[in-house]
Amino acid sequence: MKNMKVFAIVEKGSDGKFSVYSDAHLGNSYFGGFGDSVASAKADFVLSINEAIAEQVADGKSVPGIDDIAIEYRYDIPSFFNYFDFINVSKFAEYAGINESKMRAYKSGVSFPGEKTTAKIFKAVRNIGAEFCASSL
Repeated sequence: MKNMKVFAIVEKGSDGKFSVYSDAHLGNSYFGGFGDSVASAKADFVLSINEAIAEQVADGKSVPGIDDIAIEYRYDIPSFFNYFDFINVSKFAEYAGINESKMRAYKSGVSFPGEKTTAKIFKAVRNIGAEFCASSL
């Protein structure tokens, strides 16, 4: 059973690199990760958690192990499509009822969706997840 929950924000920076950060911490060690892709930033983020655990253990403190920490990632649109790069953006735009060229702009981070469009994207992601969960092979 996971006894610590960490909310991690995944974002694409203006330099094209990705970051993962959180307000969560162990002792004075906060968690953060950076990379050229979301996958590498997430790996760096987990490494920062492991380093914080090691520091606390070295100081004689009792802390959860990495397997006891549940990480919930929250993505911005460019980061989401970088990490889940198998999603066809054109088909996703059609599924979500969003203009394809606008969806590509959101994916690349050139422009950002408004509140209503963000809600449509979120709803489409949730619906796809539900459809996957209700399926079997």
